[in-house]
Amino acid sequence: MNLTSILALAGSATQTQGNSMQQLILPIIMWVAIIGIFYFMALRPQKKQQKEHDLLVSNIEAGDSVVTTSGFFGVVIQVVDDDVVVVEFGSNKNCRIPMKRSHISEVEKKDE
Repeated sequence: MNLTSILALAGSATQTQGNSMQQLILPIIMWVAIIGIFYFMALRPQKKQQKEHDLLVSNIEAGDSVVTTSGFFGVVIQVVDDDVVVVEFGSNKNCRIPMKRSHISEVEKKDE
């Protein structure tokens, strides 16, 4: 073997090693990009929507009109504690049901 063939083999060995590093790094970069896109497209808006709902539900007072997650319209009669409110459904004033604040989807303030 002469010197040029040895140098050629050495050059191809370093080239193969560089290609294997590219083959390893490229999928990692792709996965990081996919996870980043998923975070900004799905998780971040969902967290923002949850914060808005928590703010809406935390400001419920007696006399506010509400719509439950099941679609029932009612009026808040009493705020029992941080998690439970008593809602009156219908016009006969006999249907008062305690329910969790988290099951209220819309609130219309009594002043509006």
